[in-house]
Amino acid sequence: MEQDQYKRALGCYATGITVISALGTDGAPIGITANSFNSVSIDPPLILFSLGRRSYSLEGFLASETFAVNVLRENQQALAERFARASADKWAEVSYDIWDTGCPILHDALAKFECRLRHTYEGGDHIILVGEVIRFEYDPKGQPLVYCRGAYQAMSPAG
Repeated sequence: MEQDQYKRALGCYATGITVISALGTDGAPIGITANSFNSVSIDPPLILFSLGRRSYSLEGFLASETFAVNVLRENQQALAERFARASADKWAEVSYDIWDTGCPILHDALAKFECRLRHTYEGGDHIILVGEVIRFEYDPKGQPLVYCRGAYQAMSPAG
């Protein structure tokens, strides 16, 4: 199987963009951009994301008992790009709140999910992290940041 072609085929599936956040092993906030987020269950409320085994933040996410998923708005591409880079200063000048678990919650995210880590699974070159949602907020009128075919895309209103 040609990996490059496989990635292009997967890229045909449009996804939303999230910033996954937690507290690292040193107690400092960590965060990554991810589009590997989805719902697992409504009852109990479970969601998942996957993280590459070579990710600099993997150890911090695995050691943390909690994480947050921040679904980005259509105007937050710069934030997605910031958290996609391996940088020690991702959180500089980024506005966030702290909820019950201590995870950073981005101020203007379209939807926010605070989770307790429940399961981890082997997933090839990734680790799958499943969390139970303990709190969430969302804006029912906002539009998501969308990614498809290797680029950010605008969503057209339904109708």
